[in-house]
Amino acid sequence: MIIWIASYPKSGNTYLRSFLASYYFSKDGKFSFDQLLKIHQFPNMKFSKTKSFSKKEASKNWIFNQNSFFNKENLNLVKTHNCLYPFHGNEFTTKNETLGAVYIVRDPRNVITSLTHHYSLNYNEAFKHMINKESSLLEKSHELDHSNFTYLNSWSNHYKSWKNNSEFNVLFIRYEDLQIEKEKTFEKVILFINKLTNRDTKIDENKFLNSIKSTNFSNLKNKELNEGFEESVFSSKTGKKINFFNLGFNNRWQKLLPNDIKDQLNKYYINEFKELNYL
Repeated sequence: MIIWIASYPKSGNTYLRSFLASYYFSKDGKFSFDQLLKIHQFPNMKFSKTKSFSKKEASKNWIFNQNSFFNKENLNLVKTHNCLYPFHGNEFTTKNETLGAVYIVRDPRNVITSLTHHYSLNYNEAFKHMINKESSLLEKSHELDHSNFTYLNSWSNHYKSWKNNSEFNVLFIRYEDLQIEKEKTFEKVILFINKLTNRDTKIDENKFLNSIKSTNFSNLKNKELNEGFEESVFSSKTGKKINFFNLGFNNRWQKLLPNDIKDQLNKYYINEFKELNYL
C-alpha cells in the first residue's frame, strides 16, 4: 500500500522526504542522496505501463499504474504533488491503493518566492499559476508521452483536496513547524506512519536524532553543492543549473515580496491564512 508524501510544489516535500529516507532506509539515520531513491515520485513515466498521449488519458491510468507498480504488501512511501480532486472525472487514488498520507503545507507567500526561483518565473506569472484551477506541474511531455502529468489545480484547492478527503487518514504538518517545533513535528510523522503500518510505535531515539541532524537545511545545501542533486533544474533563461536547496527557512516573504503581490496574496488567501494560523 502507498503512503503519500504530498504537497504543493516548493512546500518542503524534499526536506521531509530526506528525513524519512534517512530514518527508514539507513542503519544509523545518516542521510545520503541515494536514500531518496527509495521514495519514488508519482505520476512518473517510469511507473506507467503505456504511453499517454493526452493529460486526460494520463489521468485515466493513475490508479491502474499505482496497482501495477506498488506492491500492496510492502511499505511504499511515495512523493506526489498531485491534487486529490478528480481530473476530468478521473480519481487520483482511493483507499484501495492508499494507506494514508502526510501532507506538508507552506505559507503561499513563501511558496511563490520559491516558485519564481525554481521555475524562472516572475511574480505575476507565479501568482497566476497558483490561482489557476487548471494548473499542472511545469514539466514538458517526453516524445508526446504525458504519463508524468501532475495535476495541481490552484494552491488553495490543492490544500483543500487533501484536507477534506474522507477516503483515508491524512496527517497535516506545516513547513514552518519543521523550524519552530522540529523534533515534535518529525516525531508526529514517524508515529503516524508506524501506526498506519502496524509497526512498533517506539522511536529509535539515536537514529531519530541523527536523521534530524543529517538532513538539516545547511547540510542538504552543502551536499548539493558538493555532490550535485538530480532534482535540480536548468534555468529556461540562462541555461544554467538552479540550486534546488536555495533559501530554506531564510526564505522570508516579508523581505522578498513586492507589495502588490503581497497584497494580492493576503486578499486572495485570507481564509486559508486564518485557518493555518499564517496571519
